[in-house]
Amino acid sequence: MPHPVIAKGNVAVITGGASGIGLAAATACARAGMKVCIADVDESRLAEAATRLSLIAGAANVMTSVTDVSRTESVTELERAVGAHFGGTDLLMNNAGIQPGSTMFGEPDHWHHIIGVNMWGIINGARIFAPNMIARGKAGLIINTGSKQGITTPPGDPAYNVSKAGVKAFTEALQHELRNTRDCHITAHLLIPGFVFTALTAKGRTEKPDSAWTPEQTVDFMMARLEAGDFYILCPDNDVPRALDEKRMLWAAGDIVENRPPLSRWHPDYADAFARFVKGE
Repeated sequence: MPHPVIAKGNVAVITGGASGIGLAAATACARAGMKVCIADVDESRLAEAATRLSLIAGAANVMTSVTDVSRTESVTELERAVGAHFGGTDLLMNNAGIQPGSTMFGEPDHWHHIIGVNMWGIINGARIFAPNMIARGKAGLIINTGSKQGITTPPGDPAYNVSKAGVKAFTEALQHELRNTRDCHITAHLLIPGFVFTALTAKGRTEKPDSAWTPEQTVDFMMARLEAGDFYILCPDNDVPRALDEKRMLWAAGDIVENRPPLSRWHPDYADAFARFVKGE
């Protein structure tokens, strides 16, 4: 049985919904009989996605919105439009994200754009949608798409890491706030994908690497873990088992506890120690 919110007649709003994980989630919701609104900045992809979803759910149950999640006024208009069209929101998936690459001393506008979409997009979505979701008095879900890079923060893409670390911290705070809000039946969840083959990760490749999951596999896993009640939805992939992810995350926390250099996993002085840690020695 799916999570009770993922049910016929309920309304799902998914940002970054025109492709990748967002479209896979929208498809799963449509197949469950939900009404679906997909929001994205890419108008042509939105139209294509809406056509696909309409074949599943019927055109009357599919809505699109050209939305820039980094702009408060754009997300405010999205929430208003969904309320006017479908009557409210039961499932909000703040999924829009970008990863164009970044360097520590790169252009500040580039940093602003990455953090604006990846982190402020999620903050905007939750802060703008949650009050009316709570006021409806119904059960609901807010799912925020994070990243393992927001936890282990590997070198090489600092703006992305900062944005996704912020998503983790914000979603934890959001769930704490929701569970301490009287008569609130909304729960928050942090989706932590593994290596998923999407336009974001393709980097010029046209065929899925064997190590990557498809967006559909990721959403299937997410749905199962929502049903189980997980807050942290930590996805494996075909290359990295969960046990290795856990070791990497524990090691990252150990940098603070053991007072090691930051990002010590990539420090030559700690390479052997990390290898032994992974092996459980």
